[in-house]
Amino acid sequence: MKKKGMFVMGRIVGFEISSQDPERAVAFYEAVFGWEIAEPKWDYWAVSTKGDSGSSIQGGISKGPSDYPHGTRIQIEVDSIEETILKATEYGAQVVREKMEFDEFFLAYLVDPTGVGFGLFQSK
Repeated sequence: MKKKGMFVMGRIVGFEISSQDPERAVAFYEAVFGWEIAEPKWDYWAVSTKGDSGSSIQGGISKGPSDYPHGTRIQIEVDSIEETILKATEYGAQVVREKMEFDEFFLAYLVDPTGVGFGLFQSK
């Protein structure tokens, strides 16, 4: 996350839409917004929102877990999930899911002091 020699913190890199009816959500977002949505993998549909301008944000639609059954969460890129969790909890955040490892990244979920859920994303 370094950019031109300076540290850049907190860039939004993705989103997740949690739904108790993800197939219906997929059909809705494809039809209404023209999003490109991949076939599901592990009950997760990868989403590309690339528009005519070429800008995009990647995300996904999944069946919401019991701790976040419906809603939208942003994913914020950080250099260190562990350090960010320490700082966030000092300021009143709560950890919903500890750091999880995936093929190319790590992910954790928190709730801010006002109850808003968000993800932390760290590249490998």
